[in-house]
This record gives sequence, C-alpha cells and structure tokens, in this order.
Amino acid sequence: MQVLVAGSTGNTGLRLVRELHDRGLDTVAMVRASSDTSGLPEGVEQREADLTDLADDVTKGCDVVVFAAGSGGDTPAEMTDKVDRDGAKRLIDLSVANGVRRFVMLSSVGADNPDPDSELAHYLQAKHEADEHLKATDLEYAILRPVSLTDADGTGEVRLGENVDPKGEAARGDVAKLLADAVEAPEWVGKVLTMESVG
Repeated sequence: MQVLVAGSTGNTGLRLVRELHDRGLDTVAMVRASSDTSGLPEGVEQREADLTDLADDVTKGCDVVVFAAGSGGDTPAEMTDKVDRDGAKRLIDLSVANGVRRFVMLSSVGADNPDPDSELAHYLQAKHEADEHLKATDLEYAILRPVSLTDADGTGEVRLGENVDPKGEAARGDVAKLLADAVEAPEWVGKVLTMESVG
C-alpha cells in the first residue's frame, strides 16, 4: 500500500510520516521545493509538489492520500483559500482521477458548521468546503476534526465523537496515530470524527 502525505514536513504531517514508516507502509512525502526535509525518515520517497499548483500526476500510483497540510491560523485569507480549500479540493480531484482508493482528511473542530463570528471563521469555512467536496466523491474517506492542537506526543488516550470538549486540546502525536489508523482500518471509512486528547 502506497500512502501519499500532503503536509509531510509540517508539525503533524512529519509525525504522521514517521508513524506510517514505522508501521512498514510505503510512504511518499509530498514536499515543496523549499521544504526542510531533514526530519523525514531515511528511505521515505519524496515527491515535489505545491498545493497551490499541483501537477496532474501527483497522486499517481498511490492507494491512499492524506491531507495533513494547513496554511496556519495566522495566514492571510487568500492563502487559506489556496491551500486549505482549493489545494485540498484539487488533491481530492486528482485522487479520483488517478484511481486512489482512500482519502484521509485532517480537518478541524467547527468545520461542520462554521461560526461566522469566530476569529477562525474563514479558515473553518475553507475546511468545511474541502470536507464537503471529499464527501461528495466516490472515494473511501475519513475526516478527523481535532480540537486545538498542541505539540505534545500524547499518550494514545483520546476521546472521539459527540462528547469531545470543543475547548479541549489534541496532541499532535495522538492526531498522527489516528490519521495512520484511518489509512488502514476499514472501520474508519465514511467517518467524520471530532477528537481530543484525554491522557
């Protein structure tokens, strides 16, 4: 199984690549020309690409694609649209076109029904549109919506679903492990889950 990770050198994506690699999966790190790739595990294939200008063959040969990228909460609205909305939607479309089986989306709590009064309203709307675009395809999909992210490794103890505290925290290490689970496990297909770390 070949897994392409978009956002592979980011704070969460790098943890995910390591997790997938440790599980013995054929992992492909999607990287920009300017990316610092020094943290990627040795032997992981790198595929140069930019979410704002994706080539048609970027997902070719892949069985699963994971969108773990993000423009960041402090990014101008235009870049948020280019990466979190349009980049994600283009990657989804290329996954369909190139015969990818499963697409795993790292989204955000609040993306189901973005609050227009939230300071993250534009970001959440972009994530919402990307999530809905994915759900409308025939791809096997899984969407993970963590609460506020921390740079902690986590303990593996998480809460999923309706009882998640929207003001809680999610360790990036826990998020990476759940995304890796979603790559492989059949029970993740068609799921949209909020999550928080509880350990």
